[in-house]
Order: sequence, then structure tokens, then C-alpha cells
Amino acid sequence: MAKKTLSSWLTTRYLLVIRNEENFAEKSSFSFNYARVLVVLVLAIFSLSIGSMVTYDKWLKDIIFPPEDQFNLQKSLITLTTKVDSLDLEVSKKDKFIQSFKYLLGEENVLRDTLAGEEQGGQANIQVEENLTNQEIDSLFKLEFESGKEKVNLVKTGFRDDLPQMFFFPPVSGIITRGYDSKIDHWGVDLVAKDNEPIKSIADGTVIMSSWTEDSGYVIVIQHRNNLLSVYKHNSELLKKVGNFVSDGEIIAIIGNTGELTTGPHLHFEIWYNGNPVDPEEFISFN
Repeated sequence: MAKKTLSSWLTTRYLLVIRNEENFAEKSSFSFNYARVLVVLVLAIFSLSIGSMVTYDKWLKDIIFPPEDQFNLQKSLITLTTKVDSLDLEVSKKDKFIQSFKYLLGEENVLRDTLAGEEQGGQANIQVEENLTNQEIDSLFKLEFESGKEKVNLVKTGFRDDLPQMFFFPPVSGIITRGYDSKIDHWGVDLVAKDNEPIKSIADGTVIMSSWTEDSGYVIVIQHRNNLLSVYKHNSELLKKVGNFVSDGEIIAIIGNTGELTTGPHLHFEIWYNGNPVDPEEFISFN
């Protein structure tokens, strides 16, 4: 007897007859082969698998993430989205804040000092050019700082009323050995403190100069709000760079004795408002 092949086994037709048990009368009959049976079984298993997956997925969601949990999850997502939007808004405000300082400093402009004649007393004019880096800002500010040609107007009485909401943190606690004196062009106060005493920023602001000058040694200048500048001279070390944002009371330098115009370790501290010097003792207690 020849051995059947798989093809013949699958395609051989069979007849399934259903008869009455008592009289053997034929009730119904079905013609089939194994190929049809396999196809039907595969389709049935596939349908059952899809139905089971859908049912299991719905059941799993209801168990792990009940409707109330889904509501809370959606609420949390909305809250997180709101916070992200708020953070984006704060970052945008900070960028605008920094850009305003860059504008005041002329980061997008090259500063050139020109003498306007004897009647104007050497007052500097500002001309415009573009694309300055932080290092160029520092260099330009340093050149203007060392030139000593900046216009100086004494602030009129009532300056304290111009900044009613400003609170200044003492840059260092020490003894004032020399006070503010506009008659001899001493635009700040000299403070003697302990060796290696840290120097702190008097208020929030952005560093616009952090470098060495021949007369004042290591100098750091911070731009604050309300067109206010604070200047810290003769430091032994500078801890912040141009462009850094600092908070009030944050350490920015170490007291020192650098530069030619110094007779010992101390801090020379100045406050400038709208381009004019003011007496720091009117606003800060250094003791």
C-alpha cells in the first residue's frame, strides 16, 4: 500500500453521516477534508485571540486605572501642563530682563567715546554697531572705567525717595576708613575688614564687568534694577563672570589689596544711580 503524501491527506474528502440510533435512518451528512478543518480551526483561534485581547485590555484598564484614577491622572496632566506653561513664561520674562540689561550696556552696540569740546567737558557720545560678546562688553566697560571720562553729576536731594522698594544687603561688615567725598572725586566708601572676607552683592542683578584694571585691581560691577550700579574694587579674587545673574547677599569676590590706588587690604565700594554716584552710607549700614 502506497504511503499517502501530505497533500493527498489534506485533500482527501470524507463524509460524516448522522443516523438515528434506533432505525439507522439518515438525519444529515457533512462532506469535509482536513484542509477545510485546519482553516476553520485557525480562523476560530484567531478570532478567540482577538476577542480575548480586547476583553483583557479593557479589564486590565479597569483594574489598574479605574475611571476615578483616570480622571485624577488627566487632572494631574493638566496641572503639569499649566506649570510648564508658567515656567516658560518665567523663562521668557528672565530672557527679557537680561536683554534689557544687554541693551543698557550696549551689547548690541559698540561704544565709542568722542570728545564733544570744552563746553561739554569731554562728555562721551555713544555710537551704534552690532554683535558684541560678553568679553567685548567687559573690555569696553573696562576701557570706559579706566578712562575716567564718564560724566559725573551729583544726585539731587531726594534720591532715597526714588527707590522706595529697594533693600540693600551690606557688601561686607567692616570699618569705614574713608567716606564718600565728591569734592575730591572719591565716589564711594573704603571699608576695612578681616583678611579673605567674602564680598557680597547688595541686591539682585547681572554682572556687567569682572576684570583687572591698573588702578583698581580686580573690579566687579553689577547692574541692578532701577538703573542702579554697584561697584566693588581692589578685590583679591573675583568669583563671578560677566553675564552671571547674582542674588542679594551672594558672594561675588574676596576682599584684597590689588591695584595701584590702594594702601592696604580693603574694599572700595560705590553705588551709581542713572549714571550718577551716590553716598552708599545713606542706604547701607556697614557695621
